[in-house]
Formats: sequence, C-alpha cells, structure tokens
Amino acid sequence: MAAKIIDGEAIAAEIRQQLKKDVAALEHAGKAVKLVAVIATENKGARSYAARQEKDCAEIGAQYELAELPADSDEAAIVARIQQLNADRSVSGIIVQMPLPQGVDARRLQTMIAPAKDAEGMNPANQGMVVYAPQPFYKKPAEGEPGYDNWLEQSLGWPLPSPAPCTPVGAVTLLRSLNIDLYGKEAVVVGHSEIVGKPIALLLMAHFCTTTICHIATRDLASHVRAADIVVAAAGVPGLIKGEWIKEGAIVIDVGINRVEVLDENGKPVLNKKGKPKQKTVGDVEFDVAKERASYITPVPGGVGPMTVVMLLKNTVDAAKKG
Repeated sequence: MAAKIIDGEAIAAEIRQQLKKDVAALEHAGKAVKLVAVIATENKGARSYAARQEKDCAEIGAQYELAELPADSDEAAIVARIQQLNADRSVSGIIVQMPLPQGVDARRLQTMIAPAKDAEGMNPANQGMVVYAPQPFYKKPAEGEPGYDNWLEQSLGWPLPSPAPCTPVGAVTLLRSLNIDLYGKEAVVVGHSEIVGKPIALLLMAHFCTTTICHIATRDLASHVRAADIVVAAAGVPGLIKGEWIKEGAIVIDVGINRVEVLDENGKPVLNKKGKPKQKTVGDVEFDVAKERASYITPVPGGVGPMTVVMLLKNTVDAAKKG
C-alpha cells in the first residue's frame, strides 16, 4: 500500500490561520507584531525571499520591514543595525538575509541578535534551549497507571521550544500531526548540521525516540536506514536515501531541497524554450520507490518547506506575546 502523503502546505495553512488570530488579539491588546529583515546584498534570491516574507507577514496581519544596508557593508555596520533593532521595542523579530558581504561572519551576527527577537531561532541561546525541550513524563506510564490514558495527548501536546530553529521544529510538527505514539521508536537522522540535523535529533529524543545520527563518516548508511521506524533525511544530497532502504511502514520526513536536471528516457537533459536544461526540485529520498514502502512520507516540494516558512512567522508572533 502506498504511503499517505504528509501535506505540509495544508498543515502550514492551519498554523497561519491561528497566527492570524494571535496577531489580531495582540493588536487589540496594544502589541504590534513586526518582523525586520536586515539585508546587505542585491542577490536576486535574497530579494525574492524577502518579498515572500513580506507577503507572508501581510497574510497574518503582521508588519514587515526591510532594513537595507549597502552591499559592501562591513561587519561593524551590520552589527550596529542589529543592535538598533534589538533596542527597538516595536520590533518583535529579526532575521539576517543571506548572502552577506565578503568577510562578514554570519555566525557572529546570529549571536548579536537578541535571543528573544531571533526569528530564525539560530542564536546559540535558542539552540541551547532545544536541549532543554520540556517532556510530559520522564517515563511512559504502564497500562493502568496514572497518566496512561492521556499519554498520547500529553506527549504530543506540550509546546515545542520557541524561538527555535524553524526547519527542525517544522519537521517535528509534521511528525506530531500524525498523532502517533513516538515513545521508543527507532529514529534515524541523516545529516548532522547545527541548523537542521542536530536540533531535530534533540527534539526526537525529547519525544523518547531512540535516535541515531548518520553523517558523512557513517560506514553503512543503508543498514541504519533499514532499521528505522522514522527516517529524517537532511543531508542536502538528491536521492541519497534509496527507496529500497526504507523499512515497511516507516515514516519518512524529507528535509532535502535540491534542484536537479529533468532527464528524458535516454538519460539526456530535457531543454526548455530557451534551450536550457529544465530543472525540478527533489528531496534526499528516492520518493517514488520509498512511498511504496513507507506508511507516511513528506513530498518535496510541499512537505517540510512550507513549515519552515510558517515557523519563522510563529517565532515572531511568540516573541511578541512574550514581549
């Protein structure tokens, strides 16, 4: 039986509707919600992403501002602008657009954003709070013990950390949407980046999954994936996870977003009207084969991607609530 598709677009839309209500309530209470993006580049991709952020904020009724700096700005100038925004009580969330001018340290800029206004959840203080993600119980109650009857509701209902890295929280939110008891599940995370793989692993452990992280030094990736009840692919390598590796009935969360050429039946690139190779977006998992083995799977696009975007908004709204 083919896997059920986890619709990230639909789940993100539900969260947006709640955020819209939250923004209206905050404004009624005299609190504005405002996201500011610091940008020091003319990169088309960065500009497009900023335009998307502005549109997303408008959809939930939040304010948006693009704090523009020259493309040749030095680090001190960008830090100074961030510090101004930190001190501005009208600003709920701050994001620094990539790419940055040559010589500017992105990690240092993340540490400069006030943790309470960190819309991406990348400040080390917020990364660290993922380690302290709350848990409903230390141990799952046995049948008949207090708490057993509402274990599932409790374990999937406690709030995830916020602000926190957007993609990991979005991915785990999709997993929780399945309303499946995660206690004791064997989970494998492929990819150990500080912005995706590591935080996801920590959040899975907070749900009492037995979690393994695989990376470039893993000797036998296939054997780890084959044993997993939950596979989270976050390596950024198209087709890295072979569909045949997926255990029957496993849950697959594909975080990868990769652009690859479209090939014809002879393996040659398909050209567009301009004579250039057509491209498509794919994940890290061989989707067509994996979906015949998994119980649930996220598509690419339309899975984790929309959740990453909406979690940026949620971090900003949550910051306004606490401000």
